[in-house]
Amino acid sequence: MMDDTNNKNATKGVITRLFGVILIILGILNTMLAWRGGFAVSDLYIAFISFGVFVYLIGAVQRGSKS
Repeated sequence: MMDDTNNKNATKGVITRLFGVILIILGILNTMLAWRGGFAVSDLYIAFISFGVFVYLIGAVQRGSKS
């Protein structure tokens, strides 16, 4: 019974954190490709990175919360 509770807390927020990491990687890759291509870095790419960090932090808080 106790192991089941620990397992649920370990997997809480995993999808949210994974989505945040995907957004961060997408924003970084787009920024590097635009920079390498000689284009100006768009605010959209910075927004991807910022939103990805925000979503990751939400997932981290979900994991740390006790219910």
